[in-house]
Amino acid sequence: MAVDMSMPILVVDDYNTMVRIIRNLLKQLGFENVDEASDGQAALAKMRDKPYGLVISDWNMEPMTGFELLQTVRADEKLKPTPFIMVTAESKTENVIAAKKAGVNNYIVKPFNAATLKQKMSSVIGDF
Repeated sequence: MAVDMSMPILVVDDYNTMVRIIRNLLKQLGFENVDEASDGQAALAKMRDKPYGLVISDWNMEPMTGFELLQTVRADEKLKPTPFIMVTAESKTENVIAAKKAGVNNYIVKPFNAATLKQKMSSVIGDF
């Protein structure tokens, strides 16, 4: 099944520069339909408003972390099927395990490039 390159993707990060970097990488990969949220609560509001084909979220945010966002998404019947990739600066094993248990689809450690993003996204949504 081909990936819909026009599917909406939600990038969640409280650091504007990171949002811009991820948006640019997604653009390089051919995804133009990118929304952004600066924290978990804003992301949830957007997700309840419109369906996303993928969520790429930072782990460390205030007041609601990416991990809390993931847990909330997985607990919500309507949002539960949304593919979710966690981005973090720390590759702590316990974080990876916690995120996997909470239902994350994949995990990216910063810094990363378009090739890494593409590989992680392909494993989650299929090749594109």
